[in-house]
Amino acid sequence: MSDNKENFHEYDGIIEHDNPLPTWWLWTFFLTIIFAFIYFIHYQLGGGPTLQDELKVAMQEIEKTQAAAATASPMETEESLQAAFDKDGVLALGAAQYTAKCASCHGQELQGLIGPNLTDKFWLHGKATRMDIVKVVRDGVPEKGMPPWGPVMKKDEIYAVSAFILSKKDSNPAGAKEPQGEAVE
Repeated sequence: MSDNKENFHEYDGIIEHDNPLPTWWLWTFFLTIIFAFIYFIHYQLGGGPTLQDELKVAMQEIEKTQAAAATASPMETEESLQAAFDKDGVLALGAAQYTAKCASCHGQELQGLIGPNLTDKFWLHGKATRMDIVKVVRDGVPEKGMPPWGPVMKKDEIYAVSAFILSKKDSNPAGAKEPQGEAVE
């Protein structure tokens, strides 16, 4: 044991050295204290924005974006959808998109598996109009497990799938699921 008691001491056979902390660590520690003090002053005493304020700003931006999107795209009507559904190649694109995204729940022939039969006159959501079909495909039915396809599919693909579904109305595939919903003539 050394006579120099300033650099270390011994207790129960354990030697403890009194080494100073590294300078970089001390500077980091002091800077975090200064930052915390400035942060506290700004947000607690200085009127800095709260999370509620930031949420309000974000919601206003979302509402502006939605309003701009609504005015940028023309309103859909049965006539405009009819024109979109009658374009060349729409049914082929719709069949491909349906097979890729919808067939796992509604069946290859739209007969219904997990999801409802799409070929009969019974409908759970809407009255089987073009606008109703497009709305269900775009917005989904989350409470029934159908995802919204609007964020995933392009507008033309949504129209194509809807046109394909409408083209198979009254096709009466084999093994069709029992009717669900209200009868629509």
